[in-house]
Amino acid sequence: MPLYVYAITRASHPLRLDGLTGVGEGQAPLRAVRGDALCAVVSDSPEGLTVGRRDLQAHHDVQQRLWEDGTVLPLSFGFVAADEEAVHAVLRDRGEQFTRALEELTGRVEFNVKAVQDEDALLRDVLDRSPEARRLNEATRDGGGAYEDRLALGQLIAQQVQAGQEAVAGEVLSALRPLALGERLAPPSQQYAVNASFLVDAERVEEFTGAGRALDERFGDAVEVRLRGPLPPYSFI
Repeated sequence: MPLYVYAITRASHPLRLDGLTGVGEGQAPLRAVRGDALCAVVSDSPEGLTVGRRDLQAHHDVQQRLWEDGTVLPLSFGFVAADEEAVHAVLRDRGEQFTRALEELTGRVEFNVKAVQDEDALLRDVLDRSPEARRLNEATRDGGGAYEDRLALGQLIAQQVQAGQEAVAGEVLSALRPLALGERLAPPSQQYAVNASFLVDAERVEEFTGAGRALDERFGDAVEVRLRGPLPPYSFI
């Protein structure tokens, strides 16, 4: 029977799984496959597993409950082992690696940080700071003006938006990096000036969240700084 694997824990973990069910329409019960020093939390894997809201939530709920009671190595959604023997083999063959990772993550949590720029506020800022942008904007208002002016305006705005994103990212990262033990950065996008995950010592959670709130207040309406956490350290496994 294929097994869906949620997480790897120490054998001493309390594994408080009451009230939780696994992925799949049948909501399979959860159980532990135990090795010498480690165990894996699993359920029978459903046929035709798809990425759906209910299954994603079930996956998250299991990992969150485990994390509340001790350090775990949370697996990505969709990890399926051929059978129980395959799980035992992984726990045995990679036991030292998993144990070392558990030790490194003990007492540490993850925060996801996103900086979202308000497009209207960003455009107003570009027009306020750039006489050339204001001139081109007037020349092309209501779809008028020469093609060259419209192209030049678009290029100028794109350049200014990128510069603004870089400035926001620099400020956010400068404020939060000293409070974190590690980071994972996603490339900037049209939606996010910053999309980063930080590994934070549990003793600095309040300090880290305070720094995030201070950034959000300092940026005002132009940028929203969103913090999600503390979370199991998904990005650092």
